[in-house]
Amino acid sequence: MPYRATVDDFNFLFDHVVDFNALRETEAFAEATDDVTRAIMSEAGKLCDEVLAPLQRGGDLHPARLENGVVRTSPGYDGGYKAIAEGGWVGMSADPEYGGMGLPMTLTSAVNEMMSGACLSLQLAPLMTQGQIEALEHHASDEIKAVYLPKLISGEWTGTMNLTEPQAGSDVGALSSKAEDNGDGTYSVSGQKIYISWGDNDFAGNICHLVLARLPGAPAGTKGISLFLVPKFLPDENGEPGPRNGVSVVSLEHKMGLHGSPTAVMQYDNATGWLVGKEQGGLAAMFTMMNNARLGVGGQGIGAAEGAYQKALEYALERKQGRAGGAGTIAEHADVRRMLMTMKADTFAARAIALSCAFAIDMGQASGTAEWKARAAFLTPIAKAFGTDTGIAVSEMGVQVHGGMGFIEETGAAQFCRDVRVTAIYEGTNGIQAMDLVARKMMDGGEAANLLLDEIEADAEAARESFPKMADAVWQATETLREATEWLTAQDDMNMRFAGAVPYLHAFARVLGGHLHLRAAMADKGGPREKLARFYIQRLLPQHVGLLAHAQAGCDDLFALTTDELAA
Repeated sequence: MPYRATVDDFNFLFDHVVDFNALRETEAFAEATDDVTRAIMSEAGKLCDEVLAPLQRGGDLHPARLENGVVRTSPGYDGGYKAIAEGGWVGMSADPEYGGMGLPMTLTSAVNEMMSGACLSLQLAPLMTQGQIEALEHHASDEIKAVYLPKLISGEWTGTMNLTEPQAGSDVGALSSKAEDNGDGTYSVSGQKIYISWGDNDFAGNICHLVLARLPGAPAGTKGISLFLVPKFLPDENGEPGPRNGVSVVSLEHKMGLHGSPTAVMQYDNATGWLVGKEQGGLAAMFTMMNNARLGVGGQGIGAAEGAYQKALEYALERKQGRAGGAGTIAEHADVRRMLMTMKADTFAARAIALSCAFAIDMGQASGTAEWKARAAFLTPIAKAFGTDTGIAVSEMGVQVHGGMGFIEETGAAQFCRDVRVTAIYEGTNGIQAMDLVARKMMDGGEAANLLLDEIEADAEAARESFPKMADAVWQATETLREATEWLTAQDDMNMRFAGAVPYLHAFARVLGGHLHLRAAMADKGGPREKLARFYIQRLLPQHVGLLAHAQAGCDDLFALTTDELAA
């Protein structure tokens, strides 16, 4: 069976888990009615099923390539991207003043995830553009907005993010790219950037690069960085692509996966650029884009998980082996069923967490309240890390379901593993997400975390009459998580926090997953979502115990071996 976009799953989550009606009651999103939402999801599903999914395999077998300085994209990608652009999918949440739809990020996140499941390599192009749109909306001058936003929102032009340099890696403050004021409102930008997703393509009229660079006399480190918009072609007086700028693609990376997505080494040689935001305010401006992208990358992981699950399920329902069950397929084997149930339950949990994060972003925008904004900030690293780790685990499990055939490239099962692996690395590694969670996101002493835990416990209390065992399990897990959170926030030594940051993040995700599965069960009593919730809460939620023991173990044993002993 071909890929099927999970439209019904999202509609259920909107109605019963993330309370989409609360968004409709706000002035900002009053137009996102039930009819509008369902129509959008239906059309997005058709795009994913009929246009994007057929491109998935070809992008892997026929990668993007560099010919005489020009990037040639995989067969069919031009038409696939055109369908995305013409459907208005790039500018779903963008400002209507510049041609966007102004729809909630909750809805955009759902569509992006479905596109990721259909064709992850191609979906990365509009995702990067969406992040650039948000950064420009918040930080660019009116002149820049007027020229660039309509073209980016329409999909005529695409956008990129340029942070990483060969010598810097995750240490953005170590960048060496430079910019000099030309005295006419423009700047001359020079330097080299690596790992630039969709750094060039052959279907957009212009490619617009957001580039971090340092002005003369700026202090070292992250505080001295500025952000510049550097287009491939300089816009003329009518805002149309004009002369070629000093921007070039040096090479494309040969990657483990995502072959259809060109990852470029970019060279800037006195390229003309425009300052975005304030001088030395570049990192703050770029983080606007990165936070958007981190949620989007979490969705990429979940989309890959969904694609891998559907392919594994199809194989399990067709492959006959042994005497298990009347149907005689491997889907009747207990261990295969364990894997399929785990894949489905964790994908649902990750999806619900990501939508909860998007919902908090929307409520923060609509209400302007600090509590919703803090909730969104707290959930972002969890949504990114758990979503991508779930994508990796589920796609790996999909290979296992296939058995020996999973190791054979022709089945396409391995592609999901290869494509999704980088999502735990780019837009901030998952380790960095966890460190952010236990450090910056807990500068409030754990207030945002505890407010969320209060909500989980209140929901569990409300569910006790219907599902006493499941509700008690979620409530008890929340209390254990609260105790670990109190221990964590009491640690002044950041290494004590960082040593257990990853297991703590995963434990929090496990409890959130139980909470959201329980909500789903309450809305589907006796139905498949109740059955899935029982599996998750009984078999996966208990993992939080070991994770939290790890999180509170301190750091002494991590450094017990010297570097020489590590190498012995």
